[in-house]
Amino acid sequence: MNRNIIIAILAAVGLLAFYEELFSLFVSIAKPILDVTGPRGILIVVGVLTFLYCYKNSVKLFDWIEDQTYGTRDYIIKKCELLFIEVEPIKVTYLLVFLAFGLSTLTLCAFALAGKFVLGIFVGFLVGFLGWKSPKPIVNFMIKMRIKKFETQIVDALNLLANGLRAGRGLQQSMSMVVEELPAPVSQEFNLILQQTKIGVPINEAFDNFVTRVPTEDNNMFVASINILRETGGNLAETFDTIIDIIRERIRLKQKIATYVAQGFQQAMIMFSMPFVMAMFFGSSDPTFFDKLLGTPVGIMMALVALMFDLIGLFVILKIIDIKA
Repeated sequence: MNRNIIIAILAAVGLLAFYEELFSLFVSIAKPILDVTGPRGILIVVGVLTFLYCYKNSVKLFDWIEDQTYGTRDYIIKKCELLFIEVEPIKVTYLLVFLAFGLSTLTLCAFALAGKFVLGIFVGFLVGFLGWKSPKPIVNFMIKMRIKKFETQIVDALNLLANGLRAGRGLQQSMSMVVEELPAPVSQEFNLILQQTKIGVPINEAFDNFVTRVPTEDNNMFVASINILRETGGNLAETFDTIIDIIRERIRLKQKIATYVAQGFQQAMIMFSMPFVMAMFFGSSDPTFFDKLLGTPVGIMMALVALMFDLIGLFVILKIIDIKA
């Protein structure tokens, strides 16, 4: 783990050196143009190059804009359906607009009232960017938490199914027991399977839709066993018992991995919080520290760059400890 952290830090230092060389190259190219045409010439050249780039990639640009607007809205609506949350498209649109523009505007106004307009511009831009990019990760996190909760309930569901089959009930009657006895989300998923079969959807297709909504290895194994045994014949109850044993062993292995990952996560949080702790220490020892740091555009830019590299380091460490169980 320490070796991986050192590699990540060296990679960040190398990236900083690369950007420094790139900036020096830009200055060497722009200086002759600035000497000949002045500042307006630089703006004209940058504007022309920007226009040519946008014109050449106009199709990709408009596709990207559509994906970041209507695409994001449709993505959130689709994920809300998987979460069994009913939401109107217009409300999702209003929420996205508020997160991207409303929060940044409110932040800018708050800093302007406090007399920190320049700082408010940078913070407002940062808040707007986070509000623009945060809906998809939040919805994906909700989906991930729902799937994780489902994985903890599937063993109980299979137990009920196996007991129902042993008692002489059919598969659909046993699934009704799961719907009645267990909480969401497993009851919601099995209830949706039953509702689809009632309106004429073949049960194999209903189970395939179930795997699409909750794509886990346990579900793949569960649905594959049902489809095979329905065609070839066999004892579903014994098969479910075998699947339960496999799932329990897999859960035990995941818990062991989570124990090791927790240590790496703790180290990541400590390293991420160190710059803030140092800033609080310097601020307590020197009351003018934050005024000097955040009172000028250069200080604000340095603070934002430091925050950016701190976030990059946290992201790299979290990726290192993200073990796929």
